[in-house]
Amino acid sequence: MRFAFICRDRGSKRGSVAIVGAGPAGLAAAGYLSCQGYDVDVYDKLPYAGGLMMFAIPGYRIFPDNVVEGVEDLRDRLSVKFMFRVKVFARNQERHDEGDDYVERTIALEELLERYNAILIATGTWRSRRLGIEGENAINVATALEYLYMWRLYEEGLSPREPPRGRRVVIIGAGLSAIDAAEKALEDGAEVYLTYRRTIAEAPAGEYPIISLIRRGIRWIELVQPRRIVSVGGFARGVEFVRVRLGELDESGRPRPIAIEGSEFTIETDLVIAAVGEIPTPPFTKFVGIETDGGGRIAVDKSYRTGIEKIFAAGDVVSGPTFIGRAFGCGLRTARSLDIYLATRRFR
Repeated sequence: MRFAFICRDRGSKRGSVAIVGAGPAGLAAAGYLSCQGYDVDVYDKLPYAGGLMMFAIPGYRIFPDNVVEGVEDLRDRLSVKFMFRVKVFARNQERHDEGDDYVERTIALEELLERYNAILIATGTWRSRRLGIEGENAINVATALEYLYMWRLYEEGLSPREPPRGRRVVIIGAGLSAIDAAEKALEDGAEVYLTYRRTIAEAPAGEYPIISLIRRGIRWIELVQPRRIVSVGGFARGVEFVRVRLGELDESGRPRPIAIEGSEFTIETDLVIAAVGEIPTPPFTKFVGIETDGGGRIAVDKSYRTGIEKIFAAGDVVSGPTFIGRAFGCGLRTARSLDIYLATRRFR
């Protein structure tokens, strides 16, 4: 996996850029900008580069060794510097996100703003949405991101702690993280129930991966919505669902699920995985000059520039969770815009 695949030789020195986040968007941008001749420093809170590619997506989907080789190419051939286990965040604003376990120090975003000619934020989506139902804080309830992250740490030898395991696993959701969690649970030998409040036609992950999982033995249950998690002594023992029908379109343009009263039923389980999406995690709670929407996405113009002239943003922190290929493309487009911006100001 080459992140500077179009680059033969590094260009002449142009200026300095800090990239915050070493996921697909950040790495693609690092490849483009370093090839153009910029001194590129990449900051990431994790022990390795790759973001969700390395720490959430199962290794049989994206081979970790391929990511490592691409990162080494950036480092050795194009002189990109990587600062791992470093969390960049706005001064006097603290927030713990998933994946922060290995952070050893924090650098203020304001410090980078003073030190570099430009900054590109590509911090992704490291916070899970909550179900908002009774019992979701039970010990054996995990988000899909937590579940997959803990498996990757265990497989990479970064944590001796065994990841959550269950004989009967109930997964709530039908997005990409739900599919990945279902595949991992199936690989671990569990009986897996994949549940969704709409039909397979509306599933965010698409019909094909779900049909593939059904063929492999996963039980797909659609048009159901969780009411509560039944817990005993702090442990989930079942998920109570209610059947739904689809009504008028909601604000997302999809049919709204409407509960059918009296249709409640319970699926017994010893592990519940909530896979209802992730939220963008910009490196600040509030930052003067940069706007975010209610979901945490950073607002950018058509050049991917924020309200602060020398700060750009790319990838899932702008779009919300999306496919890796789209994050790569966004990183490249943002890097090109950043290059044009700096070239017009003749930073040498």
